[in-house]
Amino acid sequence: MPTSNGPSTPQELIVQEVLTCFATHARIRSARGGLLAASRVGPRDGERAFDDLQQAITQLRTLSRQQDTGRAT
Repeated sequence: MPTSNGPSTPQELIVQEVLTCFATHARIRSARGGLLAASRVGPRDGERAFDDLQQAITQLRTLSRQQDTGRAT
């Protein structure tokens, strides 16, 4: 579990990145239908947030595979 100082292992750091990207993506998707002009976001913002989320998930999968390979040897 993360300590009060934040995540300490590489996997914890990447999990935090995935969660942050997911929250950003969800916030942007919900703001798309906002009534206030200030809350509206463009399609590029949504695409960028989704790309960031995909990249963070890929990093997490890569790290998990590396750790699994390390355990198998």
